[in-house]
Amino acid sequence: MWKKGITFAAVSLFAVSAVSSANAAAGRDYISIVGSSTVYPFATTVAERFGKTTKFKTPKIESTGSGGGMKLFCAGSGIETPDVTNSSRRIKFSEYEKCQKNGVKEIVEVKIGYDGIVLANSKKAGQMTLTKKDIFLALAKDVPDPKGGETLVANPYKTWKEVNAALPDSKIEVLGPPPTSGTRDAFVELVMEGGCKEIGWIKALKKTNKKHFKAVCHTVREDGAYIEAGENDNLIVQKLDANPKALGIFGFSFLDQNGDKIQGSLIDGQSPIFENIAAGKYPVSRPLYCYVKNSHVGVVPGMVEFLSEFTSDKAWGEEGYLSDKGLIPMPEKERKQFTDDVKALKPLVMSK
Repeated sequence: MWKKGITFAAVSLFAVSAVSSANAAAGRDYISIVGSSTVYPFATTVAERFGKTTKFKTPKIESTGSGGGMKLFCAGSGIETPDVTNSSRRIKFSEYEKCQKNGVKEIVEVKIGYDGIVLANSKKAGQMTLTKKDIFLALAKDVPDPKGGETLVANPYKTWKEVNAALPDSKIEVLGPPPTSGTRDAFVELVMEGGCKEIGWIKALKKTNKKHFKAVCHTVREDGAYIEAGENDNLIVQKLDANPKALGIFGFSFLDQNGDKIQGSLIDGQSPIFENIAAGKYPVSRPLYCYVKNSHVGVVPGMVEFLSEFTSDKAWGEEGYLSDKGLIPMPEKERKQFTDDVKALKPLVMSK
């Protein structure tokens, strides 16, 4: 535990920054956490251990999605706002600005590890072998005209076989997260845009018309082929088991914990397994974060101790209990950097 390593001066500094919210937050004796459904199982595991092994109450965690969590977190300070928000993407500058505007001046950014985004289906069906281009053509709102030329048309593809003759002749039906989800943000950036760039004339748009390029590559079709399934990834897993012809999008940890029912698709020839994600071979991986409200440290009981547990080697290390849940640990040097930032409660500084 590094609690003793925080100097009196540091604690005093945070006590000053917390004056405006101290009276309000003093009425709450547990840590309030919101945010990403992907980070939720990791944060819950830490929270449960923390509640059992310390004198503090088990933190309360709500799965709101990364965007929804940021909105709640940045609304202000005090008992009515959360202490921590989890995110499966980095905080956006616009969110950082909103935090600053609403008096959430000092935020600690904690990268907790890495995760892969998988496109999975039931083991009752065959495993899919896809490219990022296949996925873009299957799920984009507008795609290149199949007849040729450099024009876009409303997505005409109904089956995977129409997208790529080597794929099954089954209906395109993909269950995935809503726009408020960090997994959705990462999916469109890493997979949709990645597939988009494999089409030369669309890739060229990035230099000539970046706004149009982003609209083409990031806009998901809304004709029923892509089904928004909310922020509950466990529900997607259940629906895939019930409907073997459908595919679902979620974080690797949910695949890892449900390997008896579902299987991950190969993407660009790489299987979504722990070793491939850790080695950087699997093409769809992203960092995971949590953000901490400094003004609540020293006011809400257990904040320092909870962060100490989360950033301990026994939790997020290479042999830590979170890796058993599917979290891909950061390299040792990176873990040390974020551990030091947490110990110092180093405020995040962002610029456009």
